[in-house]
Amino acid sequence: MLSRPKLSFWQILNMNVGFFGIQYSFGLQQSAVTPIYDFLGASADQIPILHLAGPVTGLLVQPVVGALSDKTWSPKLGRRKPYFLVGAILCSLALLAFPYSSSLWMAAGLLWILDVGNNTAMEPYRAFIADKLDKDQQPLGFQMQSFFTGFGQTLANVSLFVFPLIFIGTTGSLPTWVYASFFLGAVCSIGSILWSIKTTKEIPPTPEELAALKAEKNGIFHPLIEIFSAIKDMPKSMWQLALVYLFQWYALFCYWQNSSKSVALSVYNVTPASNPEVYEQAVSWTGLVNGWYNVVTFLVAFLLVVFAKKYSAKWVHTVCLIIAAAGFLAFPHISSKGLLFFAITGFGIGWASMMGIPYLMVVADIPKERYGVYMGVINMMIVLPMILQNLTFGYVLRNFLNNDPRNAITFAGVLLVVSAVLTLRIKVRKKYEVLQN
Repeated sequence: MLSRPKLSFWQILNMNVGFFGIQYSFGLQQSAVTPIYDFLGASADQIPILHLAGPVTGLLVQPVVGALSDKTWSPKLGRRKPYFLVGAILCSLALLAFPYSSSLWMAAGLLWILDVGNNTAMEPYRAFIADKLDKDQQPLGFQMQSFFTGFGQTLANVSLFVFPLIFIGTTGSLPTWVYASFFLGAVCSIGSILWSIKTTKEIPPTPEELAALKAEKNGIFHPLIEIFSAIKDMPKSMWQLALVYLFQWYALFCYWQNSSKSVALSVYNVTPASNPEVYEQAVSWTGLVNGWYNVVTFLVAFLLVVFAKKYSAKWVHTVCLIIAAAGFLAFPHISSKGLLFFAITGFGIGWASMMGIPYLMVVADIPKERYGVYMGVINMMIVLPMILQNLTFGYVLRNFLNNDPRNAITFAGVLLVVSAVLTLRIKVRKKYEVLQN
């Protein structure tokens, strides 16, 4: 591969614009899908299993896409961009269809398609940063993705507050605002990806690398063989990060699945069944609250780059996890809806770190010819805890947390404290300490 030229701030921004559309869609999944399930009659302990689509498709799709993209080169589109485009098209089609869900299982099925599209587009984006940027610019590249995570999810969550004020009533089985939010998401998804494809060229392989790609055996099982080989050779720092992620991502799914119902109880003193109209107000306000934590994310994302260079990525992530945990522990005990913004600010800071900083702790240990597959393996570390949460948390909530969504968020705060302690155990390679200069 040719040497990586230094890119300007605006070039790095352009190459990451596509992440905005992906994260708008993910923001809808976080804040709108559970209420849609509620509107369609799901019970509280059904919600975790209905969200199984995200982690399972992430487990199956991202490592395979990563392995395939490592072995791909299109003279017209490049290595990673063909997967961006296919994923964005799938995602946009699913977003357009989602509001027409007439039953719980139709919505669940469309979520599977939506997640396949999101994961196909998202995984190569991590490798795209490692491909295009040298080590000095990788922190900015990863945190630019954190910035667009906050920006995209902010727009998604704010739409849940603004659109119910504009689009009143019900269309079909769902409130009319659902159509507006998801249709806007479809436009953002395909539009932002096309922007990045148009403005950013990939670095072509050298003739030797191209010859090696053509000589590769590309049988149907080759991506799976590559994934298992990568796991077998995985550096110790990635195994340590996997343990951090076990507690971190289990905690986040507990929050996303229960935030609206927690606010409904702590602020409005209702449940979805007891007063659906007031619960819709709680959903709308939770969208605004979640929008705020994403505002915090894109405001602090670049500041974390400065701290990572000065103090190390490991310490930045540890501190951010503690701050996020404090926010979660306070959140379910707040009865004033305005004060929820102060609690969730902590999670906004933590989320900014989660979306970029951990990659800096392990990227130096990854060989450049396997960036794609190892970014897919990192995603496996994210989705396996989510699958575990979806399979087990209904039982935990019912039998240990009194089926109370407020207790679920307190539980999430405790798990983040555990993940912060485990972050301190990660051994970061010395050669990447150039970040601290």
